[in-house]
Amino acid sequence: MPALSAAVGSFAAYQPKRGAWDEMIGPEGVRQHWDFVLRSLDALPLGDLLQRKDELQRSLRESGVTYNVNDESQRRERAWSLDLVPVVYDSREWNRIERGLLQRAELLDLVLRDLYGPRDLIRRGLLPAETVLSHPGFLRACSGMTQAGAHRLFLLAVDLARLPGGAMVAVADRAQAPSGAGYALENRIALSRFLPSIYRDAQVHRLAGYFRTLRNSLAELAPGRDDPRVALLTPGPDSETYFEHAFLTNYLGITLVQGDDLTVRDGRVFLRTLDGLEQVDVILRRLDDVFCDPLELRPDSLLGAPGLLQAARLGNVTLANPAGAGVLDNPALFPYLPRICRALLGQDLYLPSVQTWWCGDEDSRQHVLANLETIIVKPTFPRPGKRAIFPAQISENARRQLCDRIRANPWGYVAQEIVPLSRVPHLSERGLESRPMILRSYALSRGEDYMAMPGGLTRVSSSPDSTLVSNQKGGISKDTWVLASERLRETTLLRSSATPVEINRASGSVASRVAENLYWLGRYAERAEMQARALRQCIREVDAGETRGLSEAQRPLARAVDALSGGLHLAQLDLEEAAQLDLALMQLIYEAGAGGSLRFNIENALQAGRSVQDRLSDDGWRFLNTLRDRLSLRPLQLGDALPALDSVLVALSAFAGVANESMSRGPAWRFLDIGRRVERALGSFAVLQAYFVWSDATDDEASIESLLLARDSLRTYRRRYHARFQIRGALDLLLFDESNPQSAAFQLQRIDEHVAALNESDGQRRRSLERRLALQAWNALQMQESDAALSDQQSLGELLLGLSDSMRSFSEALAARYFVHSAPLQQL
Repeated sequence: MPALSAAVGSFAAYQPKRGAWDEMIGPEGVRQHWDFVLRSLDALPLGDLLQRKDELQRSLRESGVTYNVNDESQRRERAWSLDLVPVVYDSREWNRIERGLLQRAELLDLVLRDLYGPRDLIRRGLLPAETVLSHPGFLRACSGMTQAGAHRLFLLAVDLARLPGGAMVAVADRAQAPSGAGYALENRIALSRFLPSIYRDAQVHRLAGYFRTLRNSLAELAPGRDDPRVALLTPGPDSETYFEHAFLTNYLGITLVQGDDLTVRDGRVFLRTLDGLEQVDVILRRLDDVFCDPLELRPDSLLGAPGLLQAARLGNVTLANPAGAGVLDNPALFPYLPRICRALLGQDLYLPSVQTWWCGDEDSRQHVLANLETIIVKPTFPRPGKRAIFPAQISENARRQLCDRIRANPWGYVAQEIVPLSRVPHLSERGLESRPMILRSYALSRGEDYMAMPGGLTRVSSSPDSTLVSNQKGGISKDTWVLASERLRETTLLRSSATPVEINRASGSVASRVAENLYWLGRYAERAEMQARALRQCIREVDAGETRGLSEAQRPLARAVDALSGGLHLAQLDLEEAAQLDLALMQLIYEAGAGGSLRFNIENALQAGRSVQDRLSDDGWRFLNTLRDRLSLRPLQLGDALPALDSVLVALSAFAGVANESMSRGPAWRFLDIGRRVERALGSFAVLQAYFVWSDATDDEASIESLLLARDSLRTYRRRYHARFQIRGALDLLLFDESNPQSAAFQLQRIDEHVAALNESDGQRRRSLERRLALQAWNALQMQESDAALSDQQSLGELLLGLSDSMRSFSEALAARYFVHSAPLQQL
């Protein structure tokens, strides 16, 4: 194959790989549908393209676009990787791919109906019973269940590869809980932002039409309700594709739920909200089949909703895809699909499968055992720890052992021909490099037929020599452009401007789990902010003296740092021993595994934030998500940690500001703010105890100044009292002054207002326990005379201790009322 034409400048060195189909270069040179995109990219200097690529990756990382990698040892969150160069198809070629996708969806829908219905395919000998009945994805509990809509199979994803001759083949079907469509949409949004003119002028088919149909088709699945509630069921933040779940719910305007958000009552599914139970009509399922219902399926599952299958069986909720669809994720079906297609549709397969042999068939098994050097062997029923094997790459002894396992358990193995994946250009530091690729595209039920996404999710390997394109193995994604043959109309999910909307100022229902995570997000974010301020002040004072360390007069600051870190550690050290002090402060900042450290609190804030990502604005999540990067590198010198602490404080302040200004004043915002106020109140009590109760209450001006700096109130104090630092003024400002946002009084007043509003929305005629506790703390502070508190150190200590106990009791009462969930039902 030729390299790029000499007319193409900095990309001229691109070399197609021999023996593989190249998507961009044909026998005559650059393929026609690639010409505009390639020349437009080549018009930009390579340095400019690489800078845009770096900015693209930074944007994805700051926006929290992630893919969670789960290996045998740990779970790791990895930023989503997107190449700047798209994959391009012309409309004529895509029409052939689309035709095959739609036929395959129709065929697999009929297969799914038959396997959970009459099973004529098995009776007629078109499909061996062992390929189905022994498959873990075949759920006997789902036999005979019906489904709203024209199709049982609502969504299908197909992994496609191109053979060296140019023909497309299916290498895997994904029907259980197809993933990746949301990432494909995020790729499109991101790339159109960084290559706006190229994207606009290339006339690329938009993806919005597919997602608009998805939203409408989901609503049409509702069993007889005019205004149905549609929810996306996720395993939770630890899921590999949790970002996609949150992203899709925001984009489609549906509700993100976990299993413990749902309850089944009288054969109907309800969402637990702060306002009570609200019926759920359609569930877009992103939870694997067997985890959906611990009463009928996997008994140890804590991810599903007990009774969900019975509700679906009664027709009171529709699952998309239905439980049991995982039986189609079965490579053993491939050899039989051509025959089944002719029998059910009277057609040949437009989109053939990769050549596959199921070892349960005698002739196929003999072929596999005789041709191990040229095939790949896979488990028929994939499970964790079971991977594909390339027999040509293992030892002779390992091949003999593999043959023995195949003979002993033939129905447990399939073999497939090794497909030299087609290649596509990838932008690297050297220009364009050839990388192997796989395309995943999607078919969606639409009324009586199916529609295909115009494009999909393309993945390429992380290096030119690797053939692994899996996201779990470091694969890189690409946007997939299908060029239109004529000018496109603008497509959007927004309603037509000609249709007036009904005015609606309701904030929407809030699930109990969402309220809980917002509350703890507020608490951990505020805890990290107070801790960062105290640590910053401590480091400044360590470095300020003639000899590094803290004086005895600065011990209250060390006690305050300990109090905000959840225990006594720093103040017990020899404060004049610089090495010990530096090590302890570094651990309090950077040790993720140290409970109470700044990084520990930030990680917990991020964990809570991920669970409610769909509730946060894009900017709010971006500021929150940047926190981990701020502490990613541990410096050698303690003083070098100051810029990191400054950036942490900027990000936390920005997040607080955006959350406060972007969230409507409904229950979700109230729980986030209650969390902040509770934590700031508790932190204020602890810091004041460290300075005025656990230490001698003297008018040491340097000590009081450090207190005001640690509580971000120095400027306010100076405006009122100029340069005279005294306990009297500081204590009034930080404890009693209702106008100071940093004071304890301010926090207690806001907490009481929030709880009163929540009680009112609940229709409470009597004050709830949490309201009474909030009022008790607020009244106790109001009734305390500041002069009396100042004159008696013991009285001040008892006041602060009592207020702390009241806040903890309040937090427990709030959790008991709004957050506590009953233990999930399971099989005995």
